[in-house]
Amino acid sequence: QLQLVESGGGLVQPGGSLRLSCGASGFTFSRYGVYWYRQAPGKERDSVAWITKTGNTNYAESVKGRFTISRDNAKATVYLQMNSLKPEETAIYFCHVLLGGTSYWGQGTQVTVSS
Repeated sequence: QLQLVESGGGLVQPGGSLRLSCGASGFTFSRYGVYWYRQAPGKERDSVAWITKTGNTNYAESVKGRFTISRDNAKATVYLQMNSLKPEETAIYFCHVLLGGTSYWGQGTQVTVSS
């Protein structure tokens, strides 16, 4: 059974940092790209960053230079290092994979940026 489990969220002050993790199981992790999305209250779910199976990365314009996505295939885990966080980035952060045309999501981890 495919599972994605996010962790690492929490409360951080503006300008602070957090590192999110997404642990995967139930599929051959190294063969697939992984995406991070976020959803703020009352807003749509938006993509934040993604990493291909070969390690190429892409970022939403709003997070370029502050967020870094990486993967450890031995641990079947993707990370999202978030620096210089802003209050408007308060959201639930989800990881996502697309396998055979089917979308899989984790349960999300809450990130709150507030003083």
